[in-house]
Order: sequence, then C-alpha cells, then structure tokens
Amino acid sequence: MEEKLSHIKDGEAHMVNVGHKEVTRRTAVARCIVTFPQDVWDRLKEDGFSGKKGPILHTAKIAGIQASKRVDELIPLCHTLPLDSCEISFKEHAPSLHIYVQCEVHSKTGVEMEALTAANICALTVYDMCKALSHDIRITACELMSKTGGKRTFHREEA
Repeated sequence: MEEKLSHIKDGEAHMVNVGHKEVTRRTAVARCIVTFPQDVWDRLKEDGFSGKKGPILHTAKIAGIQASKRVDELIPLCHTLPLDSCEISFKEHAPSLHIYVQCEVHSKTGVEMEALTAANICALTVYDMCKALSHDIRITACELMSKTGGKRTFHREEA
C-alpha cells in the first residue's frame, strides 16, 4: 500500500478529519541538541547555567511548555490539543546540552508536533540567553525520538 501525505487532498492543503478515530493515550518524545564552544560551556557550568537574563534552563523549560500548548497557532494544519502533560529535561554531554520533551494527551491525534515545537523553542531560548557569550552556539539534531498511540509506534535509538 502506498502511503500518501495526510494533509494533501486533491492537490491542496487541508486539515485531517480525525472525527472517526478513537481517543487513545498518545505520547511523543523529541530531542534537540545545543552545542557550545568549549569556553562557553565551561563558563555556563561554572555559573550553574545562569546568566544576565536569569536561570537559563528554568526559563527554557517554561518557554517550551508554553510553546507545546500553542502549536495549533503556529503550524496551520495542527489540531488544538488539550495536553495532559509536557515534561522537559536536560542532559549534559559536554560541550552539548540535550533537551528532551515528552508530551502526552488522550486524543484522536498525536502529539509529535507539540514535542518537536517545544524542543525547538527550548533550544532557541537557550541560544537567546547565551548569545552574548558567543554566536558559535549551534542547535542541531532536532528529531522525534519516539511516539506511541495511533496507527504506528515509533522509536529511534540514541546516537
């Protein structure tokens, strides 16, 4: 069976009708990686990831949660979802910071876009709060790590 783009119908964009789908528990985990020059990483570690604008990771977490709740306003064909949760965590892999976002909902459609958007906004917030130290900070590898619920389960191994 040939897969088709779900948001294209008769050559035009449209919102997918999910009215016939069952409400199920759906989860998604996304990751973004922010890589710093070594001297910037060392300074951030020394300062406890706090800068002139305040606590970097706490601010990024709040920004990511806010973003996860507003995806339907940012991406035109996304459904409005009443998220059950949005959990954000950070793992240090010197000189990189891995940002993980897990979103969960009981709905007729998945939460991949919510998790991916939240991870990106977290990374952008970290960049914004650190750019005074260097513009050589890189945001890379924004990717879906896993999803459950719906038609398919997906899991990507950590690289």
